[in-house]
Amino acid sequence: MRSGTLFIALAAMLTIQAPAQLQAQDAPLPMDQAFRLTVERSAGGDAVLHWQMAEGYYLYREYLEAKSQAGEALEVRSGPGKIKDDPGFGTMEVYYGTATASIASPPQKIEVTYQGCQDGGLCYPPTAKRIDLASLAVTDAGRPALPEAAAFEAEGEPGFTLSGDHAETAVDRLMQDGGLALLLAGFLGFGLLLAFTPCVFPMYPIVAAMLAREGGQLTARRGLVMSTSYVSGLAFAFALLGGLAAWFGQNLQMALQSVYVTAGIAALFVLLALPGFGLFSLQLPQGLVSRLTPSGKAGGTIAGAGALGFSSALFIGPCVTAPLAGALLYIARTGDALLGAMALFALGLGKGIPLIIMSAAGGRILPKAGAWMESVRQIFGFLFLATALWLVMPLLPDWGNLLASAALALTFGLFTLQAANGSSHNGMKLLGRSTGLASLFWAALLFTGLGLGASDPLEPLAPLATKTASTQAAQISKSSFTAVTSREDLTARIAAADGSSPALVYVTADWCVTCRTIERSILKDPQVASALTGITLTTLDVTAADAGKQALMQELKVIGPPTLIFLDRARREPDGTRLIGNFPAQDLADAAIKAKQASLFNLAK
Repeated sequence: MRSGTLFIALAAMLTIQAPAQLQAQDAPLPMDQAFRLTVERSAGGDAVLHWQMAEGYYLYREYLEAKSQAGEALEVRSGPGKIKDDPGFGTMEVYYGTATASIASPPQKIEVTYQGCQDGGLCYPPTAKRIDLASLAVTDAGRPALPEAAAFEAEGEPGFTLSGDHAETAVDRLMQDGGLALLLAGFLGFGLLLAFTPCVFPMYPIVAAMLAREGGQLTARRGLVMSTSYVSGLAFAFALLGGLAAWFGQNLQMALQSVYVTAGIAALFVLLALPGFGLFSLQLPQGLVSRLTPSGKAGGTIAGAGALGFSSALFIGPCVTAPLAGALLYIARTGDALLGAMALFALGLGKGIPLIIMSAAGGRILPKAGAWMESVRQIFGFLFLATALWLVMPLLPDWGNLLASAALALTFGLFTLQAANGSSHNGMKLLGRSTGLASLFWAALLFTGLGLGASDPLEPLAPLATKTASTQAAQISKSSFTAVTSREDLTARIAAADGSSPALVYVTADWCVTCRTIERSILKDPQVASALTGITLTTLDVTAADAGKQALMQELKVIGPPTLIFLDRARREPDGTRLIGNFPAQDLADAAIKAKQASLFNLAK
């Protein structure tokens, strides 16, 4: 049964939707039903507050606050709660079932604020209640932060209706035919598809460099063994990611892709590149080498290859994609660590299949040890520098990316021309000169694009194309979006918009590589700009995700950036419009048109 639920959640994400069947099974209660507040006076005159939580709901001790009518903070005393690793807020003290708090010598009128969540579901926004201790009446304090246009939303109502219900039928048939075996086979296939996404590209030079270290020992069999060990480490890392997600919540992936981790891994790639240019020798202590390398042979060990794959998966390859997002959402919600680990292990194996094929073929294709190894070592130095640049591109300004790319292309071009002139082999000389000239030509284009104000190193002459196109064409950029930081912000933006048009929520972050591609290319596509006309554009930046942002992500079933969600005025997500990870401009244009049509249809009903 659990494997079927996981496959349903995954397929819903693969069709670019959130798993609506989860919402149907555990529809969130209104705030006042989930957390019933009553008040009484003690014999000593203290205010005693009682909360009765519905089953599956919990209240945060830390967020129990009170103030007087004049705004003076009042001390709220409460007993110890249960320690919980909360997906939205981390380690917190919470109450299940009932909770009691007291306020000593309170004024006649007070305002109490509290917040709670549904287990595995949404987190409610902070709720304020006014209490008249003379009559013991409890009333809503209201939401002053929201404009009048948002007044139709009652406190505690379920905020968003997410799509995904139409994906269930086909998935049910698959599960009936294959069960757990088909589930794991499906994840293996999804991993194979993910192997050709940009998130996995940095692993190819890593594996190639690992094979190059083998020198004369490299054979097809040796390449197969080493790469299989690497991929096994990669798969175990994904299994660990799945298990930990059950304990710490879905935001574990975001922690691995933070600004600091990204910058640290890029610095490590620069460090790995320097030995390729003879600047210094990077090696383990001799005593450790003698233990890890059998019989004093050169090259790496099987265990070392596995460790390399493990670390590569954790810090280079956990980008947000539909299969990974679907799996982590399910694991974080249900805590099914075993099945989640099995599914992500299969996903990791699938991602590694092309690496194994490349490695096995490498033993046949690459020549044996010789003078060529010095050039290969230097080429891998450039590959590691290029990987470091690719990792930090989201952290750099556009001009910085173009300047760094141009400098790297120029240096590589000069190097290959020099190496070609020193080669005695005519074929290698021709290849080197051709590669060097092509690299110098690309460097010239990048420097030209830098002068033109280009934003994408892969399209340095794009500003020229823009100028030759219609000057009246609409332009969409990140500055066209209005930032939201919480459920209240987003609700207010939707309520204030034109009733016939939907809103777009773009979840992004500074460290998100794919987000930069979306902003540089996808959003600037004329077809996308036309389709987004009239749509309320909002952005949720989770570079530093505070409690409000994490609660909104959890409510919208967002695993991480980039994710694009369309919502109509009633906060309903049209089926088939959610976009996750990489996608072409046509998909965004189609989703925008479909969202507009659905919004008009719902308005007419």
